[in-house]
Amino acid sequence: MNLSSIDSTPSEAKCAALLCEAAKSQLVVIDIQAKLGATIPVKVLNRVIDNTVLLLEAAKTLGIPVLASEQYPKGLGPLEPRIIEHLPSDVQRFEKTSFSCVQANGFLDAVTNAARPQVVLAGMEAHVCILQTAVDLSAEGFDVFVAEDALCSRKLENYQNALSRMQQSGVAVLSAESVVFEWLRDARHQHFKAIAKLLR
Repeated sequence: MNLSSIDSTPSEAKCAALLCEAAKSQLVVIDIQAKLGATIPVKVLNRVIDNTVLLLEAAKTLGIPVLASEQYPKGLGPLEPRIIEHLPSDVQRFEKTSFSCVQANGFLDAVTNAARPQVVLAGMEAHVCILQTAVDLSAEGFDVFVAEDALCSRKLENYQNALSRMQQSGVAVLSAESVVFEWLRDARHQHFKAIAKLLR
């Protein structure tokens, strides 16, 4: 192999592929439900809800489509009230018993039909439904991003292991604010001031 022929500087196209783009993104909110939330430390749950609301409001402002899932709502209850409050009125909600959203009836069709190759994930639990959904979506050819501060597990070690496994699988791990600023890209964006208010 001729090492001198290898370009050590990432091209603009390669760099762009590593960033979220508003026009290519969709947001999936996974299983942030009342009974699941009751098993999570209050401080952690509030962080997840706050950052998911940030993503939802930014997505709404920027016209980014949103999907939501509920894991066996008859047993685990509905989505948390604050999440429901900030969901778009036309959001598709998927009830499931499978841990991966990809296995839920109609979900993969909905993600595919959005014709947006980047999928941003938020929700719980990181080591179960988030992990399996992320890996399955990657296998289907999507670029998957997880907002680490909009995810949680009941145990810290499970959360940490999930992030490690997802990164090893090629899933991008970043913060909710990073997602939002990558969607905006420029302080001159027409919606920058409106979205900046959400960060205060």
